[in-house]
Amino acid sequence: MICQECNERPATFHFTKVINGEKTQVHMCEHCAQGNSDLFMFNGSAGFSLNNLLTGLLNMETGKVKQENNVFHSNDQPHCEQCKMTLQQFKKVGRFGCSNCYPTFKNYITPILKRVHGGNTVHAGKIPKRIGGDLHIRKQIEILKSKINEYILQEEFEKAAEVRDEIKSLEKKLSNKEGL
Repeated sequence: MICQECNERPATFHFTKVINGEKTQVHMCEHCAQGNSDLFMFNGSAGFSLNNLLTGLLNMETGKVKQENNVFHSNDQPHCEQCKMTLQQFKKVGRFGCSNCYPTFKNYITPILKRVHGGNTVHAGKIPKRIGGDLHIRKQIEILKSKINEYILQEEFEKAAEVRDEIKSLEKKLSNKEGL
């Protein structure tokens, strides 16, 4: 396939762009793709990695980061007390420097995690159904208990009562299984 830009060299980069359900394919040689790097999010790098994806997500507006021309003022820049990594360095590298970075930058990465994981920010884990019969019920009861606390705090007592009844039925189901 020949480059669609220069019509001379073989196309080595193939891009597919979907906007509002309309699919557009672009085939370019390395030289033309490098010239249009702003269109395809190149930073002079030869490839695209998971770190590039994470860095791209971090550079999106999160509402928490004060930016002026994408540069932080030195006094505004958050940093990890343990490894001294700054938020700007994390954005560039795409990895934390130590375990203390997670709580340090929590306010900045939580919106990104919500976007990436469909609103979930807590790891729930997975248990095979054939092994964890009781565990599934216990996990569901724990989730419902946290839900009932939220409803009580929001003063939605009718919904809290419904959840309470659901918890009671699950606990009854659990006690019946244990009695067998």
